[in-house]
Amino acid sequence: MGLRLGVVTAVAALVTSLLTGVAGAQGTVPPTSTAPPTVTGEPAYRQVLRAQPGTWTSESQLTYDYQWLRDGRRLRGETSPRRRATLRDIGSRLSVRITATDEAGQTATATSEPTDRVRRADLVATERPGISGTMRFTRTLTADPGEWAARRRTVSFRWLRGGDPIEGATGRRYTLQAADVGRRIRVRVTARAEGYLRGDAVSRQTREVGHRVPVRRTVTYRIETRGRIVADRDTFRRQVAQTFADPRGWRSAGVQFRRVSRGGSFSVVLAEASRVPDFSPVCSATWSCRVGRYVIINQTRWRFASPSWNAANRPVREYRHMVVNHETGHWLGHGHLGCSARGRKAPVMMQQSKGLDGCRHNPWPLSSELWFG
Repeated sequence: MGLRLGVVTAVAALVTSLLTGVAGAQGTVPPTSTAPPTVTGEPAYRQVLRAQPGTWTSESQLTYDYQWLRDGRRLRGETSPRRRATLRDIGSRLSVRITATDEAGQTATATSEPTDRVRRADLVATERPGISGTMRFTRTLTADPGEWAARRRTVSFRWLRGGDPIEGATGRRYTLQAADVGRRIRVRVTARAEGYLRGDAVSRQTREVGHRVPVRRTVTYRIETRGRIVADRDTFRRQVAQTFADPRGWRSAGVQFRRVSRGGSFSVVLAEASRVPDFSPVCSATWSCRVGRYVIINQTRWRFASPSWNAANRPVREYRHMVVNHETGHWLGHGHLGCSARGRKAPVMMQQSKGLDGCRHNPWPLSSELWFG
């Protein structure tokens, strides 16, 4: 009995000694996380996230292993302290699991809080869009889309006049219109790329758009009347001036018109229909006419247009443009023209009030008519 007790006591002492030796060699306390790991950086596509191991206590030097998680699931091969967010990450939360190992091989793990859901990145222009081309009516401008953060992207265009969208102007090229003269043009580029939010950038504004050609000749005119006038005279003066200033009219030939109260290079006369023949036997009470310095607008035609014009349901305002341009064209040295081909616009120097011969009504000079004597 005494011998058996002695053996048990000896074995217990030996086990205690061995355990004490092992503990002394390995350290009694494994690594402990006292502050959790963290993930820094913006959770957005293509952005770099960085894992910080947090704070640990240990009796020896620690090494750290990293494992990235998406929505709590291990991402195979993602074991670097840094990670760039991918397309598959969009909409998910990312976290990192840290494994700390001391010199004795003891390990412990801790996991960071998940990030916010990874969002699509902002698509920004690294170089602003631009516009090239001659800033004159009828010329074509070309948009440069600029440079963007995403190399693989698609772009669309919207041309702006004074900041307002131009109806139908959505291509890379834009041909300047009459309404652009005196205005400044911009182009807005919209870019789209996988993993990104839509990006928008606007070019700098151009200088003011000019007429088709510079002024080559300046002429003066005055307004006169003949007979009993029932049409509004202020409207007549204003609309004649608008026709002369319009970029689609004789201004596109380089002729600038300036109204004066006396004298002038020629006169624009609003005449009662019965007084039109007073200027010349070749003039008719039915139509407008031009004789010498006088551009004579028949008051009846001014007020009501012509049967041909009305049958086509064309606006009276367009007829007024046409008749002023036609009769002034005679003063500039133009004769009558005919229809060149069925379906085409009629020359402004065609007698459109009388018929069209298959052409279409047109109040403005054709490009082939843009000259003066």
